[in-house]
Amino acid sequence: MKSRDTIVRLKKFQAEEKRRHFVQIETMIADFERMAADLDREIAAEQQRSGISDPNHFAYPTYARAAATRRDNLKRSADELKQQLDEAREALDAAMDELRKVEALGERERTEAPVEIARAGAARVRHGATI
Repeated sequence: MKSRDTIVRLKKFQAEEKRRHFVQIETMIADFERMAADLDREIAAEQQRSGISDPNHFAYPTYARAAATRRDNLKRSADELKQQLDEAREALDAAMDELRKVEALGERERTEAPVEIARAGAARVRHGATI
């Protein structure tokens, strides 16, 4: 019984770790997308200040060009994280399934144990054994 409780605790810990990892990736994606949106606004403001919105123009603002590069890198990183998020979701689902199976097995054993004890007691009584 103690080993079953240990396995349940281990599976709960593993599922919680998978959930934390999933949430961490979600948070990073949201942060990257927010930073990219902030950079979009800064780029638009810089273009409006300079009056030049064509990145190929010789006088295009250096800050806007650098911000655009950073924004593109953030978007690329967010896209890569979305792939990792899908993998993390699958790992979390698998960990939760394992936890449910172990918990269900433990519940089944708990409910069957009293029945087995009662059967054993009834068998002793039938065979003339005394407790």
